[in-house]
Amino acid sequence: MIVMIAGLGSIGRRHLRNLKTLGVNDILLYRTRLSTLPEDELAGLPVFTDLGEALAQKPDGVVVSNPSSEHIKVAIPAALAGCHLLIEKPLSTDLDEIGNLRKAVEATGARALAGFHFRHHPVLKRIKKLLESGEIGTVLSAKAHWGEYLPGWHPWEDYRQSYAARKDLGGGVVNTLSHPLDYLRWLAGEVRGVSALTGRVSSLEIDVEDNAEITLAFESGAFGTVHLDYYQRPATHTLAITCSKGRVTWDNATGSADVYFDDDGSWQRFEPADDSERNALFLEEMRHFLAVCRGDEAPVCTLEDGFAAQAIASAAHESSASRGQMVAIAGQTRQNGRIVGAQNQEEK
Repeated sequence: MIVMIAGLGSIGRRHLRNLKTLGVNDILLYRTRLSTLPEDELAGLPVFTDLGEALAQKPDGVVVSNPSSEHIKVAIPAALAGCHLLIEKPLSTDLDEIGNLRKAVEATGARALAGFHFRHHPVLKRIKKLLESGEIGTVLSAKAHWGEYLPGWHPWEDYRQSYAARKDLGGGVVNTLSHPLDYLRWLAGEVRGVSALTGRVSSLEIDVEDNAEITLAFESGAFGTVHLDYYQRPATHTLAITCSKGRVTWDNATGSADVYFDDDGSWQRFEPADDSERNALFLEEMRHFLAVCRGDEAPVCTLEDGFAAQAIASAAHESSASRGQMVAIAGQTRQNGRIVGAQNQEEK
């Protein structure tokens, strides 16, 4: 199997290492050479600076890990070339562009996996099954909190030059830390509306928002809240879900969750494997992507899931611009498995 990696920043390097760990050695690189990271681990790999030339090598799969604003420029030509795709989140900062990607994927039958790696977290998957079982009832409310200190996130690079800090590269805390927007929808159901306030309150040298308070109105009637920021020290990433017959709390720092069962008043702890660590999620994501490329597995986080997450992020920005007014979500209905909404009525 031939795999192409587009973009060799931190996440692109991680994917490269994981491909090698999984025994894939036929790897080619498409890059602009703007990365400031060391070149040592790239030595000996074929490098292309022309996308057409790179795709002419007929890679089976393409990992799209360049800056967010550039994803579609690689993903659409790759899909039209028949390549299967792993696209880092967000798929794009423009919903119309995602619609064009959808058309390209449908035209060639390429399979696309959205890069929300928390879908592969073993404890979150157990929580998903628990909620589906109805054992602790229905979801009534949910709260996710994710605070990071941006300069310390990737200390080996200048945070001011990272995609996360720059509007022109699709950065900002809502796009960069959008995982809760995906996993809350995955766990609690479809979102019908979003209210949000975003802003820049820290002294960080960035031209994007550094904090966001987001309220999600689920189709079930439940509400969820998401706090995101770039200035918290120490970093914290937690989730709490209150249900009609119990409660779940999860902490990314340990990977474990505590579950309360109201029927008997008991608590149970869900823990990851002893050898579990952060890269295990990315390694499992890459193993899954290779299986998707072979046709052995269906994507666990589809192009439609990626569209839905970005519809929520876009609605958060729109709401903030209107001082927190509730914005109806584009993509709250489905036709033949496809998400449709205000931005793509012409496709109905």
